[in-house]
Amino acid sequence: MPTNRNHQKDLIDLFASIESKEEAEMLLKDILTPQERDDIAERWQLIKALASGLTQREVAKKCNVSISKVTRGAHELKYGSGGFRFFLNKLDKLEQAPKCIR
Repeated sequence: MPTNRNHQKDLIDLFASIESKEEAEMLLKDILTPQERDDIAERWQLIKALASGLTQREVAKKCNVSISKVTRGAHELKYGSGGFRFFLNKLDKLEQAPKCIR
């Protein structure tokens, strides 16, 4: 079911209103299921691993996930809107090893 544009705007406004890590955690716990949170957290680790220079196969092996999961993340990192790169730089995650390969 496609999302109404106004609903998307409301969601963006909701996330933009977050002022602290505590607020972010509170919202994520309420808006996502535990599995959805785990999936998103895993995707972020894969993105960080790819951004650190590891190949897709290295990431899949070190993070113990399928190559197709890594490929989806790699596609968004390369062809997405630039959000992943923006936040990687903003949070200075390029210099930190992802948790799945520590």
